[in-house]
Amino acid sequence: MAEKKIGEVVKFFAKPSVAAVRITEGELHVGDSVKFSGHTTEFTDVIQSMEVDNKPVQKATVGQSIGMKVSDRVRPGDEVFKVTAD
Repeated sequence: MAEKKIGEVVKFFAKPSVAAVRITEGELHVGDSVKFSGHTTEFTDVIQSMEVDNKPVQKATVGQSIGMKVSDRVRPGDEVFKVTAD
């Protein structure tokens, strides 16, 4: 499994369990696997849905800030990696 840094967590919303992520490299699609990594964070998730400006999107590119549902708690500054089956 190959990992490529794609962005970082900006904010976490506990009630809906949503991470705000700034995309710094590459692009993400719904269905991609992502790994969250930080001081106390380490888990992999599959993107079920993404939003930009409260509108659902299928793809996010460099410079966008997206909201995505996550299965566990993340923290600002955690790195986000796209996981591919290389």
